[in-house]
Amino acid sequence: MLAVSGGVDSMVLLHAVAQALVAGDAGRLVVASFDHGSGDHAVEAVEHVRRVARTHGFRVVSGRGDPGVRVEAAWRTARWRFLRGVAAGHDGVVATAHTRDDQLETIVMRVLRGAGGRGLSALLAPSPIRRPLLDVSRDEVERYAQAHGVTWIDDPTNRDRRFLRNRVRHDLLPALRRASPTIDVELLALARRSAELRRACAVVARELVVASGEGRVVARGVTGGDWPPEARALLWQSLAEVAGVALDWRGTERLARFSSEGRPGTRIPLSGGFEAVHRHGTIELRRRRVVAPMSI
Repeated sequence: MLAVSGGVDSMVLLHAVAQALVAGDAGRLVVASFDHGSGDHAVEAVEHVRRVARTHGFRVVSGRGDPGVRVEAAWRTARWRFLRGVAAGHDGVVATAHTRDDQLETIVMRVLRGAGGRGLSALLAPSPIRRPLLDVSRDEVERYAQAHGVTWIDDPTNRDRRFLRNRVRHDLLPALRRASPTIDVELLALARRSAELRRACAVVARELVVASGEGRVVARGVTGGDWPPEARALLWQSLAEVAGVALDWRGTERLARFSSEGRPGTRIPLSGGFEAVHRHGTIELRRRRVVAPMSI
């Protein structure tokens, strides 16, 4: 399932996939396009995607967000809910047009937000999402579009500096490049090292899992003093990932301390409706159980 917004990156992805397919393969592909409700350009973009996709014989599914929403994070949440829903409905995987420039911007945003070793992997983090253009620059994408006559719709919100990504793209990254011409290479190398660290932690974490399920993981060997604090925090992020739980840095540090200092039989609440329970030799991370009040 191709996620196509109508911008140059995703329209190039659509064109490149169409050129690569052999006869009869078009039916295996679905194009999904989401209108954030941000204005006439968004409506035009979805219509453009629909027209071009259908010329290639692709099925098209579109969705629309709340026009009253003007928050970047809310747009992203709504878009991904739609994309994952479409992919699940067609028993497929999501492919996006994220480029090397998107990766660089994401790394910088993670640094600004104080991400740790795992978070700095950015778009290289383990994911079911396919990103075939991640090693391709935005300039290369635009040259491809010009060479092949690919048409797209510009999104004016991409120039709006109220949004953090746009400030990073148009202001911060250019300033960093002027100060350090090798900054792109250094940031991409940092992300690769972070991704390697993430994979290594996942291997260790899997060996400690006693039981797991959606929103739940039980781990052994994490209650002793063998793990330094930083390693214990990395370990718990990997263990939480097994359960599909995303821990913020406060929750990670709190869980790391609890697993080394907590007493058997105790528990602590964590954000997002989760809790950690200390038992002899194991820690269980799970959703908090709601106890119904007794009727009188």
